[in-house]
Amino acid sequence: MAKGVYQLPEISNEPIMSYAPGSPEKKALKQAIADARATVADIPMIIGGQETRTGKLVDIRPPHDRQHLLGHYHQGDRSHVRAAIDAAMTAKPAWEKMHWESRAAIFLKAADLIAGPYRQQMNAATMLGQSKNAFQAEIDCVCELADFFRFNVKNMYDIYHQQPHSSPGVWNRLEWRPLEGFVWALTPFNFTSIAGNLPGAPALVGNVCVWKPSKTAVYPAHLIMKILREAGLPDGVINLVYCPGPAAAEEILAHEHFAGIHFTGSTGVFNNIWENIGKNIGKYRSYPRVVGETGGKDYIFADPTADPVAVAVAMTRGAFEYQGQKCSAASRAYIPASLWPSIRRRLQQDIASIKTGNVEDFTNFVNAVIDEDSFDKLAAAIDAAKASPDAEIIAGGTHDKTKGFFIAPTVIRVNRPDYNTMREELFGPVLTLYVYDDDKVEETLDLLDSGSIYALTGAIFSNSRANIEKLTERLTHTAGNFYINDKPTGAVVDQQPFGGGRASGTNDKAGTVSNLLRWVSPRAIKETFVSATDYTYPSFLEE
Repeated sequence: MAKGVYQLPEISNEPIMSYAPGSPEKKALKQAIADARATVADIPMIIGGQETRTGKLVDIRPPHDRQHLLGHYHQGDRSHVRAAIDAAMTAKPAWEKMHWESRAAIFLKAADLIAGPYRQQMNAATMLGQSKNAFQAEIDCVCELADFFRFNVKNMYDIYHQQPHSSPGVWNRLEWRPLEGFVWALTPFNFTSIAGNLPGAPALVGNVCVWKPSKTAVYPAHLIMKILREAGLPDGVINLVYCPGPAAAEEILAHEHFAGIHFTGSTGVFNNIWENIGKNIGKYRSYPRVVGETGGKDYIFADPTADPVAVAVAMTRGAFEYQGQKCSAASRAYIPASLWPSIRRRLQQDIASIKTGNVEDFTNFVNAVIDEDSFDKLAAAIDAAKASPDAEIIAGGTHDKTKGFFIAPTVIRVNRPDYNTMREELFGPVLTLYVYDDDKVEETLDLLDSGSIYALTGAIFSNSRANIEKLTERLTHTAGNFYINDKPTGAVVDQQPFGGGRASGTNDKAGTVSNLLRWVSPRAIKETFVSATDYTYPSFLEE
């Protein structure tokens, strides 16, 4: 039993290493990449703490080097999903009874392992598996994932300290129970940190999980699982399965003990999941928690007072870091005609200097998109723009998949604000912009607001304080993360809580108290020290 009211270690954001020439971290990372390339990994599922191999092997190849075999994973089926649910439910009683400080210690240790001995192995896995350059990998799979694990512990601590007042003779308490059942974590390819946080957050507060990562992100997911187990996570608390999404959905969404889903992915998939939850609602022991971050068509809006250099740099960074495959990536922009010539010059100059290629060449700013389906979709959109009278390629416009899935950073200027690449999510290094007349700011803001179903991130640029205030209020519901004179990407845990509204998700802000509250079910307890011995009240007495 606990014999103290414990204080947490100090929680702060993990510092980002520089990987400057000659630095020890750069040397260590290059060695970790070489070691990973020299090994053909055999990656099993982890169900109930046991390595599960099916013999149905799926190759894992770097998106930027399709000829190289990194390894293979063992693909499962519905039977493995059922086994994962069973293992989770078996582990649940002991896990939810474990003292909170022990659960906290597991995730704090995992964070220290990620930031310490596993740092460069994590970076190498993300660089090779998802084609991220060194900086993009470092801020994701090391710093952000460590931040998620640490700040979630602090958030849990803060929640547990939320207690009601008590009147004389009574002690009121709130017990923050985990959900009754298991949580499904369905995770994306683009952020290793999100992949670790989606099962990690519910598990921290006592839930058990079935974790299905994206098929293009199994490589780092298995490493996260290894680290969690080394940190002391009991068998069965998180069960890692690799199987087709529809097979997992059919088993999980029809199960009576399904208690919630923690999701990051496409809006279409999320809508389908929610629809099926509704169809199965009578089967569940409790109403499932549905938490999701989905698509985006994130914007940059510049008014006529904006600094054109700042706008151009924000467009380059915001649209082309990690090949535009961030949920927050800038994919549409609205530029005043008076600033367009200077912005165009700087934008073209910067994009012409960008190097594209293999992640192992640290000078490459842009690498490959995740897979052939993504490449084909992006290439088709670029080629359509080349042929359209309503569009003009301002920069880039080339693509090549002979060795890897490379799309050059591409900027499309359109004559129509409803052109399809201004509205549809492409999820790649393609930025579409519309040049508006300086005297049509209000009309353009209306176009921005109505031009997309999404509301994830957005950025405004202005050097007028009055305009900044006006734009911020006018665009209130267009973005869950709103940036002033900065690019719309790069949210940091505990600094810019991330999530959006409209078709971009439930806006539960990963890494915050708001998110963790979705994974607990409070029980109010009232204890009376001296019980009543008379059923009547004074109001029943006569004078």
